[in-house]
Amino acid sequence: MGRFHGRADGTAHDHSGGDGHDHDDDHRDVGDHSGYDSGPLRVEVLERILGENDRTAAANAEDFASAGVSVVNLMSSPGAGKTLLLQRTLERLASTTRVGIVEGDIETSLDADRLTGLGAAVSLVNTGNGFGGECHLDATMVRSALPRLPLADLDLVIIENVGNLVCPAEFAVGEHTRAMVYSVTEGEEKPLKYPVMFRAVEMVVVNKVDLLPHLDFDLDLFLANLADVNPGVRTVLTSARTGEGVDAWCAWLTGITDS
Repeated sequence: MGRFHGRADGTAHDHSGGDGHDHDDDHRDVGDHSGYDSGPLRVEVLERILGENDRTAAANAEDFASAGVSVVNLMSSPGAGKTLLLQRTLERLASTTRVGIVEGDIETSLDADRLTGLGAAVSLVNTGNGFGGECHLDATMVRSALPRLPLADLDLVIIENVGNLVCPAEFAVGEHTRAMVYSVTEGEEKPLKYPVMFRAVEMVVVNKVDLLPHLDFDLDLFLANLADVNPGVRTVLTSARTGEGVDAWCAWLTGITDS
């Protein structure tokens, strides 16, 4: 039957018949099963999967609340600059904020290794190791990472989700808030083409702005498209490479822990 992703806007995403990473297929509303003989059964399976995820996410949220830790689910497409941004973040916050990282990747410890030794506790989750190689973190995967974090001794946990512009937004993991990193190399139209992700977040970090002089990228048009799908969403312009805007991003994170 394949893998199904429930969406924040009520649609269903079916990964059957492919490698699980082609997201240009037609997405039908959950109530429309005309394309499948097994439609009602598929919806029942989908509801069961999402229900179990939500129960586990609630358990995660309870653990975070008991520990008094704030949690950010950080998402992006591959290569947007999440890991470098986190490196710069840890360099700035290590002396004032006790940070834990849940590092999500399909394979390898490459990103986790980059964040190790910067003052944060790092817990790696490879979705290819017992979780079917999924292109996102779900609540169960995050829960598997928690015993490797000293939650009671942390102020902030940042979940670096698997690089993907669709699926991570579809699964609650127990977080308090969601943010995404968006690279100016990705074009102005992505909020319109992938609205679920852009709609699901409270903060959009527009990264790699140091490249703007070298790109045919209309920043005003991107911000207008973003406002069309998520009016009032917070934004900060950054270059993780040069450090521009990283202090503003860190101030937002600090505000979460103080609230």
